[in-house]
Amino acid sequence: MLVSLIGTWIQTVAQSWLVFQLTNSAFLLGVVAFLNSVPVFFLSLFGGVAADRMNKRNILIVTQSAFMVLAFFLAILTHLKLITPFQIMLIAVLNGIVLAFDAPARQSMVVELVGKKHLLNAIALNSAAFNSSRIIGPAFAGILIATIGMSGCFYINGISFFAVLLALLSIRVNNLSKNGAQGHTLSDMKAGLQIIKNDRLIMALIMMVGIVSLFGVSYVILMPIFASGVLGVGVKGLGMLMSSAGIGALLAALILARLGDFRHKGKLLFCSSYVFSFSLILFSLSKSYPLSLAALMFTGWSSVTAVSLINALLQTAVSDEFRGRVMSFFMLTFAGLMPFGNLLAGALSQAWGVSPVVMLSGVICLIFFTMINLTYPQIRKI
Repeated sequence: MLVSLIGTWIQTVAQSWLVFQLTNSAFLLGVVAFLNSVPVFFLSLFGGVAADRMNKRNILIVTQSAFMVLAFFLAILTHLKLITPFQIMLIAVLNGIVLAFDAPARQSMVVELVGKKHLLNAIALNSAAFNSSRIIGPAFAGILIATIGMSGCFYINGISFFAVLLALLSIRVNNLSKNGAQGHTLSDMKAGLQIIKNDRLIMALIMMVGIVSLFGVSYVILMPIFASGVLGVGVKGLGMLMSSAGIGALLAALILARLGDFRHKGKLLFCSSYVFSFSLILFSLSKSYPLSLAALMFTGWSSVTAVSLINALLQTAVSDEFRGRVMSFFMLTFAGLMPFGNLLAGALSQAWGVSPVVMLSGVICLIFFTMINLTYPQIRKI
């Protein structure tokens, strides 16, 4: 996954820069990010039922192959100078549809490979791979855009999927299908939602994910504007800003992987949530490049710590037969609400500017996390 994720981050940065060059619009940056994730909101629950019914490895082979084809399609259109904002939006929608089936299978497959005892270690190591790519990919992207162009970045991403396909083909585990969902699709989906509704802990954890997704992470899609307009550091500075958040995230993942099944998970969860909120506020106020890098490092550390803990707590709280469906709802709130937050952030930034919008995001997160802390004190005891 590490090789493929590096390619994905290279494409993400290059695509953001391409959209900004073609349109010079903060709003359209938000629209593309919205379209890339909105299918998850509508389709991830179907992806969860599929993950509980089918062999997860086979699902991932299909979805990763689809990601590869779409990356090459984007590369060819850009290389031939035929690319338009509409085509970028269409490819973003198709990527989102694939993600709706890829993410639930990938999330719920981890525990079946390592068992519940090592689940947090495994989630953290998976996060370490993801966040190592956040450091390496954007840093390379800034150089590669200037040397081989944006189409070259997209070609590299397409080639990188061969690594993850080879890894998936090498997995030989027979229990990757639990057959937990065997009835009608809608009734199986309803049964999964009933499990979430009836468990206060699961509901509270998913609410925290929803807050981060809807209000907290939209700063990422506004990064090209911070790099060019607020801080004046250009595309290479954009890569370093993205990588700084990745460094903090990688540190969080490695610390969690080392801690494993430790006590006081609930207290660390709320601590990291507050750090995330204050880091966003600091980043919004900063006009200094070094201070912005430092703030983003704390943002990366706190967001990965919180989301990884929530991921592990959800998977251990639910039975095997419902794991795919519960994790699909996790992905619905994490990736599915994100496009609405991105669209809102893009629209407000067009009207108010990026700094006030990111500050508002940090304040909203702070208020909501405090409310959950007071309403669900049992989380602190986990």
